[in-house]
Amino acid sequence: MDAMQQHMLDTYRAACLGEPAPPPPGRHDRRTLRDLYHHWLTHPPTENRPARHHSSPSGHSSPSGA
Repeated sequence: MDAMQQHMLDTYRAACLGEPAPPPPGRHDRRTLRDLYHHWLTHPPTENRPARHHSSPSGHSSPSGA
């Protein structure tokens, strides 16, 4: 199902329930991208982030625990 079909289904459901219709898909894309860009400008990624370790809690490296 694409975004437009989902929007039509959501609009139908909202009408059946007496609720306001949802905004059409893509309506807030520009605002969302602008907000993300401004967030990145004020909180740029740093290179001093702690390294993530991908080990299991039991210390075993295989999923079976063997």
